[in-house]
Amino acid sequence: MAGLSIAERAKLSMLLVRRALRILAGRLRGHPLIRWSLPGKADRLVIAPQDLRTADGTRASEVYAGRFAFAGKVVICDGRSPFEITPPSEEWAATLLGFGWLRHLRAAESGITRANARALVDEWISLQGSYHPVSWRPEIMARRITSWLSQAPLILHDADDQFYRRFLRSLRRQVRFLRHTALETREGVPRMQALVALTYAALCMQRQARHLKGAVKRLVTEVERQVLPDGGHVSRNPAALIDILLDLLPLRQAFAARNIAPPPQLNNAIDRMMPMLRFFRHGDGNFAHFNGMGPTQPDLVATILAYDDARGAPPTNAPHSGYQRAEMRDLLVLMDTGTPPPLSMSQDGHAGCLSFELSHQLQRIVVNCGLPRVGRETWRQVARATAAHSTVVFNDTSSCRFLESNSFKRMIGTPIVSGPVNVPIAREDRSDAPVLRASHDGYADRFGVIHQRALKLSSEGNRVDGEDLFVPVDGDMLPVHVEDEFAVRFHLHPLIKANRLTDGHGVMLILPNREVWTFSAHEDRVEIEESVYLSGADGPRRTVQIVIYGRARKVPRIHWSFAHVAQASGRGRNRGEEADVPELPL
Repeated sequence: MAGLSIAERAKLSMLLVRRALRILAGRLRGHPLIRWSLPGKADRLVIAPQDLRTADGTRASEVYAGRFAFAGKVVICDGRSPFEITPPSEEWAATLLGFGWLRHLRAAESGITRANARALVDEWISLQGSYHPVSWRPEIMARRITSWLSQAPLILHDADDQFYRRFLRSLRRQVRFLRHTALETREGVPRMQALVALTYAALCMQRQARHLKGAVKRLVTEVERQVLPDGGHVSRNPAALIDILLDLLPLRQAFAARNIAPPPQLNNAIDRMMPMLRFFRHGDGNFAHFNGMGPTQPDLVATILAYDDARGAPPTNAPHSGYQRAEMRDLLVLMDTGTPPPLSMSQDGHAGCLSFELSHQLQRIVVNCGLPRVGRETWRQVARATAAHSTVVFNDTSSCRFLESNSFKRMIGTPIVSGPVNVPIAREDRSDAPVLRASHDGYADRFGVIHQRALKLSSEGNRVDGEDLFVPVDGDMLPVHVEDEFAVRFHLHPLIKANRLTDGHGVMLILPNREVWTFSAHEDRVEIEESVYLSGADGPRRTVQIVIYGRARKVPRIHWSFAHVAQASGRGRNRGEEADVPELPL
């Protein structure tokens, strides 16, 4: 924890103490002497919740052949049980032991796949059903309980009585253990999933109704804690909305199947989250890449949105989540205007304050780098840095500070320990030109500078004008050490072709639909550099970024614009005379 301030050390120490106490309490309550002595039986399953995640029946043959391809790694069992093999990665192990892949076997719908599913479940019970250090982690156990319950028709169809009792006995043990250790899970989506699994168990398993009231109470408390008033998630990760809704929507159906009214807080949270799904979507259906969002899975989003009865326009202002959305005709800007997530839920948070993404119709133009679907740990440190976002970077330093310690990683991950504290936002929703103005103090302590940014959309929906301003925290002049270089970065979508104009002050952009746009830095020179788009459907892809370099004491204000070439002024297209630069006072 070297280099941290006293306040940062105090916050981190409190997080570590709370986490350690929860783990200790969970392990004591889950000790075998207590775990197996508690009473309670479940003679049968009453209902099986629906699994909304996409299933691929063709993958069933791979599983039957002993080929387990998860998280970018492939393991061929060669006659051995997959639960006996040393996993190639933690992600692979978590996927295998969570049993979510059972849905692919169910999609194949054959006697062979049902028998294969029973055999694999029986192998796990024999090899790891008593205890296993990885398999019995609460977050993995929660996914396994949910998978077993939702895929019970596959597992138990044509099963003999002996396997039926063995299956229920194992399920009962896991639920009991999770009930005592749920708070050991990492805060955020994993803890929500653990409490959802316990609620599922109370609804689906006979004689578990006595636990329903307690499970619902704990779940409601967590829902109110994690789902913000505007419908965003407290982690500020758009992907969290998808993960949570994939569990809460079937849970609401499970309540209805048991003729039990779901808690109103559950319905209210779902109703708030649905519009936020639309908030983060570009015209092509992909989500903006903020705070841990990776590749969008359009099939999952479409499945969730099918439950949205309102189907209204997305909100434009998400003040609690810290985001802004501005549209004009076919032009869309999404902007990060929030402070870092709470320390305990910032493991996926990024240093991307005031970054934005730009799209026109179905084409994304300016993006953030995002994160890949698999192999995230390889890219995580790069992806979370400010330089991986379309915003300003001072002295090649991120606006947030991350705790990068292997000693604490297993316990609390890599949270954000400091970052912007004040991020004021002013919005003008004028009919002719929406304007966003915001600033952040993420560089105030280290460089004595406040970064201010303004974005203005044209009334025709064919131009975005921007301004980045660097103002001193104290006094009329920036400190001498702000002679360090800044970089204004605009990462381009990999389908965009970029060529710098001959005068060095602009870039020509060719979109896949052959539309031509220009980027103009007006009086400043631009560079085109390599970048990487991490959120490609097939993995990371090469792309480029537009960069404006400068020194804040010499150039405290940067004007720039993106414009459709058919609407741009021929006189100012390459150079951008002063008369063409809009006033965007901050």
